[in-house]
Amino acid sequence: MEESLTPRQIVKELDKYIVGQDEAKKMVAVALRNRWRRKKLPPELREEVAPKNIIMIGPTGVGKTEIARRLAKLAGSPFFKVEASKFTEVGYVGRDVESMVRDLMEIGVNMVRKEEQERVKEKAKMLAEEALLDLLLPGSRKTPKFGSPQFMENNEPPTPQPQESTREKFRELWRQGKLNNRMVEVEVEIPSVHVGVMSMPGMEDMEMQLQEMFSKMFPKKKKVRKMKVKDAYEYLLQRESERLIDQDKVIEMAKERVEQTGIIFLDEIDKICSKGDNRQADVSREGVQRDLLPVVEGCVVNTKYGMIKTDHILFIAAGAFHYAKPSDLIPELQGRFPLRVELSPLTKDDFYKILTEPRNALTVQYKALLETEGLEIEFTDDALYEIASFAEKINEETENIGARRLYTLMERVLHDLSFEAPERKGEKVVIDAEYVKDKLKEFQEDRDLSRYIL
Repeated sequence: MEESLTPRQIVKELDKYIVGQDEAKKMVAVALRNRWRRKKLPPELREEVAPKNIIMIGPTGVGKTEIARRLAKLAGSPFFKVEASKFTEVGYVGRDVESMVRDLMEIGVNMVRKEEQERVKEKAKMLAEEALLDLLLPGSRKTPKFGSPQFMENNEPPTPQPQESTREKFRELWRQGKLNNRMVEVEVEIPSVHVGVMSMPGMEDMEMQLQEMFSKMFPKKKKVRKMKVKDAYEYLLQRESERLIDQDKVIEMAKERVEQTGIIFLDEIDKICSKGDNRQADVSREGVQRDLLPVVEGCVVNTKYGMIKTDHILFIAAGAFHYAKPSDLIPELQGRFPLRVELSPLTKDDFYKILTEPRNALTVQYKALLETEGLEIEFTDDALYEIASFAEKINEETENIGARRLYTLMERVLHDLSFEAPERKGEKVVIDAEYVKDKLKEFQEDRDLSRYIL
């Protein structure tokens, strides 16, 4: 999708979900567009152009993760978010740094598999329907099976013969939904029993690989299971889709996509910084940075799908950097994150925009949730300004948690309505500034209480 989007259009798309932070949006938009530009280069130069990794600096809740997530969605790129603090230096108990590349590859494979399933969906539906009719009427199929050479010649189902009239009647009944609750017997594969090979923390990847190896060594058992026709059709549809998809092609496409367009979001990068005045006490943190270095710089990681090169994966790091600064990172790692952007704390106006502008705004979500109970709610402008003002004030007086403060406040304001909603079906409630003040007055008066509750 990024091929048709200019940096300005990318920013416009991000504006639909994220308020403010224009500099950060511009930076990621250019990073995404540069990938498209790189594809247009001659092969020998293309390999030389490395992605310009980014560090986003800013307090929690200002949109760092959301910018990266929406960017990946926009580009159709495999995207994986991981907290840098989950990793520990090699030799200590903890996750291996390379596991994030393995996870990204897993996401890439699932993404491509879904696309391939969508591509063969219609054919799979036809095959699943035929297989279902075989279960309902064993031995009724006198014509070539779907997938047989005779059938594949013109890709058209054969003309039904007179002896198949019952089968066609059943087909019609199934399509009308009249057979949904009928029971049929389906032969299903029993998943292999999970063996806890390694229960130690940090050994999850090895356990998964051993599990995969054992499942290939031992044949899968099959058993006949009774289920409703509707459920049987879903199972058969899944089975036929899997058969139609070329798994090797899926892995090849996923590998290409991960290596060329993958995005890894490294959150809490500041938590692995060694403080300038106390480097000796932070040996393990510095060790994590040194383990991260080859992956970010470009190396080959072994996954169950083959070797993955990380040279052209885009890394976006983020952190609040309250107690550390980017210059506390080891110089080699700093050099691999040449672009830095600071995200500004949110103001009252930003909070108001967050409540009104995005497609997935909290006000839209709460209206929809309460409408399911038949209760209609309407927010006045002054009510939203009051909530925005309160969010700014609490963030200043206590910990600044950015836009996440709005979740707490909205839940407080609508708590009673959410509880009473089933008994207030058909009513319309207008939430104005007075209503908001009334619900939040307890916390406005008691500063110490608001520190704990909000």
